[in-house]
Amino acid sequence: MLTTLLQANLEAIENAPVQQEMSISILEMAAKGGWLMIVLLVLSVIAIFIFGKKWFQIGQAGKVDKNFMNDIRDYIHEGKIKSAITLCTKYDTPVARMIETGINRIGRPLGDIQTAVDNVGNAEVARLEKGLPYLAAISGGAPMIGFLGTVIGMVQAFFNMSNAGSNVDITLLSGGIYTAMITTVGGLIVGILAYFAYNFLTAKVSDVVAKMENTTIQFMDLLNEPAEKETEKAEE
Repeated sequence: MLTTLLQANLEAIENAPVQQEMSISILEMAAKGGWLMIVLLVLSVIAIFIFGKKWFQIGQAGKVDKNFMNDIRDYIHEGKIKSAITLCTKYDTPVARMIETGINRIGRPLGDIQTAVDNVGNAEVARLEKGLPYLAAISGGAPMIGFLGTVIGMVQAFFNMSNAGSNVDITLLSGGIYTAMITTVGGLIVGILAYFAYNFLTAKVSDVVAKMENTTIQFMDLLNEPAEKETEKAEE
């Protein structure tokens, strides 16, 4: 009797339907978010492109040779203006272009030289910051697009409920809920990454600006050295 019961239980277990494990890939999940996920994908590609381009550009702009200003000082003291200009053209950096502008105006009043150098510096900073506003716009706009998807998804869900009447089924709500939740997640991911990328690049630009200002001060002090020496000789 016991053996018969065990065999019956084993047969029941073997014949029982196997529950299939449901799994979903990231691409399938993103597809559930609807057409707004395409918009978020485009924004993420733009953000990655801007970040990579500006990171390389700002990194190159921040490279300054430690001996650059020492060599410039030696050339100017020796009266080798052309050699100083040649040295500046050797480096494709904002600092070198600023100093080159100042050297080309040696002999003019120091105020004019300072203004010319500052104008070049402002133009270089504007060039480094070009594109960053787009990154900032993506960081703020992507979450809003995600929230728009949330609203659209909930509207779709309630619309399906109203059309179903008393025969409300969870499958009628799944499409709207997927759109609502996935677009929100996608928008937040794109927005957060763009936000950190923007602040990172802004900090890098600030470092380059600090180097430019420091070099400008050194250059103007260099131009003041001959005048200071002449004043000391006159006093003696």
